[in-house]
Amino acid sequence: MSIATHEVDHPEIREAVARLCADFPDEYWRERDRAGAYPTEFVAALTQAGYLAALIPEEYGGAGLPLSAAAAILEEIQRSGGNGAACHAQMFVMGTLLRHGSEQQKRRFLPEIAAGRLRLQAFGVTEPTSGTDTTALKTVARREGDEYVINGQKIWTSRAEHSDLMLLLARTTPREAVAKRTDGLSVFLVDMRAALGRGLTIRPIRTMMNHATTEIFMDDLRVPADNLVGEEGRGFRYILSGMNAERILIAAECVGDAKWLLARATRYAKERVVFGRPIGQNQGIQFPIAKAYAQMRAAELMVREAARLYEAGAPCGPEANMAKMLAADASFEAANVCVQTHGGFGFAEEYDVERKFRETRLYQVAPISTNLILAHLAEHVLGLPRSY
Repeated sequence: MSIATHEVDHPEIREAVARLCADFPDEYWRERDRAGAYPTEFVAALTQAGYLAALIPEEYGGAGLPLSAAAAILEEIQRSGGNGAACHAQMFVMGTLLRHGSEQQKRRFLPEIAAGRLRLQAFGVTEPTSGTDTTALKTVARREGDEYVINGQKIWTSRAEHSDLMLLLARTTPREAVAKRTDGLSVFLVDMRAALGRGLTIRPIRTMMNHATTEIFMDDLRVPADNLVGEEGRGFRYILSGMNAERILIAAECVGDAKWLLARATRYAKERVVFGRPIGQNQGIQFPIAKAYAQMRAAELMVREAARLYEAGAPCGPEANMAKMLAADASFEAANVCVQTHGGFGFAEEYDVERKFRETRLYQVAPISTNLILAHLAEHVLGLPRSY
């Protein structure tokens, strides 16, 4: 069954994505999860259909669609029972290159990304010692002639093994030599095909969900100076400028997860008979599902509001952050309810509930933790003193 949510945005795209996802049923994702394998066939199908190039302007070979269309694509992938995290970064990481790259860089890379000949899915920012304190990162890039020599380490760099290019943030001016701690950071586009074995090492990290995440080591990695994105020292601003889009797209995925989980919970509650009656007849089963549905709908509306503001070019930092937080909360509550409704079967691999539970749990932590969102709202919306 389907959860009625009154979709009004991009119905044609939603229908087309749903049809594509029907070729990748639960069994496909279950097997990928069991093997810890990358969904190569699914990503290829998305690429061939043009969905991963949704936000790339037409002049560079993309579809030139608005952010709400990209959100609809990712939501439908999750709603089908799939996992858009396998490739979602290609949508928002590309934005840094599009907004701040040189015309030469855009014409060199964007058409190749749009055509699927290059993958830009890796985002090297987080480090083991700095975590979410990005300005404290220790990866250093030193200019030597027409190259930068980079040394450092990144962690939780998902899809690095399956990406051709990586957007990398490194310090080009020592922290003690800058007026503001956000200064002195620069963004580089790293061609990992050329770098592997030549200063770049990638090691996979096994996690509770199939997220293809890795740690990366850079030892005298040489990157052409032409691969510097924008101006040296302004990289932190460039990274921040793409985070609202990232929050909104992740939030849309969470809404899709919640819809899948609620549909499964509702179906099972109707079919499962205990003590001579369907368990969905009991208020102890009904009410948690109904409440989770209300939470999902509220989150969905905030996602659409954040996307509306983003597309209008209006400030949307608070809305983007609230959308991500509310949607992550809604999807995790839907996951809890779905497991509880299924009882012991909720833990059985063949029902796919436990897989979705693990996958959607991530978004309480990444790409930004709930606590940092609350700190942002407290300081920048409510005017409370900075807490960190």
